[in-house]
Amino acid sequence: MTGTSTQAPTALAEALWRERADRHGRRVDALVADHLRRRREGVRHPVEDFLFTYYNLKPAQLRRWHPGVGTVLLGGGARARLDERFYTELPGGAVGLDTGAFLAARPVLDFVERLLSSVASRPAHLGCFGLHEWAMVYRTEEVRHGQVPLRLGHEGTDRVVESHRIQCSHFDAFRFFTGPARPLNTLRPIRERQAELDQPGCLHANMDLYKWAYKLTPAVPSELVVDCFEFSREIRTLDMRASPYDLTEWGYEPVRIETAEGKAAYMEAQRDFAERGAALRERLLGVCRALRAA
Repeated sequence: MTGTSTQAPTALAEALWRERADRHGRRVDALVADHLRRRREGVRHPVEDFLFTYYNLKPAQLRRWHPGVGTVLLGGGARARLDERFYTELPGGAVGLDTGAFLAARPVLDFVERLLSSVASRPAHLGCFGLHEWAMVYRTEEVRHGQVPLRLGHEGTDRVVESHRIQCSHFDAFRFFTGPARPLNTLRPIRERQAELDQPGCLHANMDLYKWAYKLTPAVPSELVVDCFEFSREIRTLDMRASPYDLTEWGYEPVRIETAEGKAAYMEAQRDFAERGAALRERLLGVCRALRAA
């Protein structure tokens, strides 16, 4: 590890890091067991598949434990890591992140750090009510989740869209809007403006903390990656409960955002996610700062 940092890395004895790795593996196994079973059986899931299709980290990759920047591994077993990308032997025989090689190969760090910092600097805007999912099926017969019905039907769904102010700020949600829905949005998100427009109340911006965590693997401790995965799964559940789809047969009660009660419930959950997302965002920014200092 080269650079200007004067802080000594945390060194983990082999018994300690193996215990952490085993605990991480058990945690991930429990989280992905149902997905792997459904995949073997060829069963699609309208809520949870998103975590493995839109987000492209494979379960086996999620299960692989990494200590992260600033932590080095001791003991003979650590040498097996030298066959993995971005690991190197350090003075004294410890094994840790090759920060120089990682920074050279991961220019995405600049974007991620700027995006996370920008989102963290602004207040949360609530009250979008998850209408991005409704705008994705507005005036079309081609719905994204064809295996589940629309709760209000096509005409009822269109009326909800037309009777609300659509204010989606997240590019990766807006890009799936139908053609007729795009002009109804108050904003015109593009990738180049993502750091300017993303905000901490946005469900998708908070779900994406998982994406930025695994994009910076193995510099991000795997425990943090899984924390972001679990957080993203919670948000995805609300996202689909508040969507136009009828998921009651899958065990999900709808959040009826077309009603005052549903709007209040959505905003309460959105506020909670914004607060919890801020803590995860700061932890990821801490990784970015550690990489810069190493």
